[in-house]
Formats: sequence, structure tokens, C-alpha cells
Amino acid sequence: MTLTQEAPVVTTTVVRRKPRNRDGWATAIMVAPATVLYTVMLIIPVGLALYLSLTDWDGFSANPAFVGAANYVNLLDDPELRRAALVTLLVAAAGTAGLNLLGLGFALLVNGVSRANTFFRIVLFYPHVLSALVVGFLWSAILGTTGAVNNLVTTWGGGVLPFLSDPTWATITMIAVLVWAGFGVNVVLYLAGLQAVPHSLIEAARIDGATRWQVFRNVTLPALGPSVTVNIVLSLVTLLKTYDLVVSLTAGGPAGQTQTVAYLILWNSFHDARLGFGSAQSVLLMLVTAALAFVVTRLRRRGELAVHQ
Repeated sequence: MTLTQEAPVVTTTVVRRKPRNRDGWATAIMVAPATVLYTVMLIIPVGLALYLSLTDWDGFSANPAFVGAANYVNLLDDPELRRAALVTLLVAAAGTAGLNLLGLGFALLVNGVSRANTFFRIVLFYPHVLSALVVGFLWSAILGTTGAVNNLVTTWGGGVLPFLSDPTWATITMIAVLVWAGFGVNVVLYLAGLQAVPHSLIEAARIDGATRWQVFRNVTLPALGPSVTVNIVLSLVTLLKTYDLVVSLTAGGPAGQTQTVAYLILWNSFHDARLGFGSAQSVLLMLVTAALAFVVTRLRRRGELAVHQ
């Protein structure tokens, strides 16, 4: 008797792949609009600013005179820029603290699903919808020397309050208005972060007897780490380039004491027709803003890692 073993039948499946060229073209077509927009709105303006910062151009002559690094050397000896830099850093530091403290505080208050919370969210966000120029003119009419508040105070027999006429008061007023106009965005971002906090962790902490402050400090706040980082960086970058509210609220006064770097850039570029010097200032502001954003992000991420370890 002979045993026979059948040979296994091997089947092969041919997988036809789409040509890579076709996928590459499809990707390029989808990315092209964003690439063109990014190039036109960012890369080209930054390159043009770098070029103009090396020239002495008034904005009208056909051929800008190349001066090399002279504009950057002059920046070091410019007292107006030093004063504007101090004001800008003060506005950025105090404003970032105010925006995030108020944003987180109100986000905790209106966190939850109810008609009242929905209404208050709209009210809190509404100032951000207004143009910064409109906000500046509005508060100037309220807090100016002849504004509504001072009219009431003088009517009641009091003296004029120097909200916008005293350098210290004007700086504090400007920071307060910036915070009032912008903290609605921080409320929205913190609300999004609060929705991502695991409710099970909060319930477990409460069952263990933790107080509200302990739950917030040990559970909610660590979970909000990414939201805090994003809010701080966005607030810092936005405040470092503040100029429109300065134009309508204080116009840089009194005596130039509330000029920010961004406001000074526009003043030098267009009022004084020193576009080359203004471009050098804008390049410096861009580099400082990028450096501060990078440092803050790194420090915040280290803090987040330390909390989770």
C-alpha cells in the first residue's frame, strides 16, 4: 500500500497599489492653499522686514539706501525704545497674570450646563468681539479727564481722577482695559480644559474627604496644565504686540509714558517716515517674542512633567 502526500497549494494575492505620484499630487494640491497663504502672509513680510531693517528708507523713495546693521546699533542708544520696552514688559507680565487669573476664576464659576452659565459665558466673551480701537475710545470716554466718571465725581464735589493723565494711573488703566477686553478668550480655553478633567478623579477625591480647595489644587489644576501653558503663551504673545488699544485709549501719553514697542514701531515707521528703523524694531520685537514664548513653554512643560512624576 503506497501513501501519497498532496503538495500544498500556494496561492498568491496580487495587491495593486495606487501610483505614489498620484497620492503625492493629491497631497500637494490640498496643502497648496495653506502654503501659499502662509508664504504670502508671513514668510514674505518677515523677509521684507529683514531687508528693510538693513536700509535707511522713508517709505517713499524708490531706492532704499543700504546701511547694514546701523539701525540695530542705533536701537541700543534709543531712550524711547528702552522706555517702551519697559512698558511693554510690564503690560505683558501684569496683563498675562490678570488674564489667566480672571479667566480661570470665571471658568470655574460658569463651568457646568445651565441656562445661567450659558448666558454668563456670552457676557464674559462679548468684550473680545469688539474691536480694540472701539474698546479704547469707549473707555477713554468713560475714564478721560472730561469723561463720564470724572463728570460724576466733580458733580459730587470731588477732584478729577487722573486715569489717563498721570503716567502711573494711565499704565494701570491700560492694563486693566486690556484684561477686561481679552479675558473672555481665556475663559473659553479654560472651560475646554475643565471639560477634559476626568470626573471620576474628582469624585474619588471627594469620597476620600478632600475639600474643594484640595480637589482644585491636587486634581483639577494639574489636569489643566496644558491649558495653562496655552493660555499663558497666547496672552504673552498678544500683549507684547499691543498697539491698537494704546492708539485709541492714551495715544501713547501722557508724554509718551504709555508707548509700547509696537506703538513706537508704527510711530517711527509712518509718522517719522523712518521705515527702515521701524523695521529693525519690529525684527527685534519678533525675536524677543519668539524667545519668551519658547522659554515660557519649556518652563511650563517642565512643571507639568514634575507634577505628573
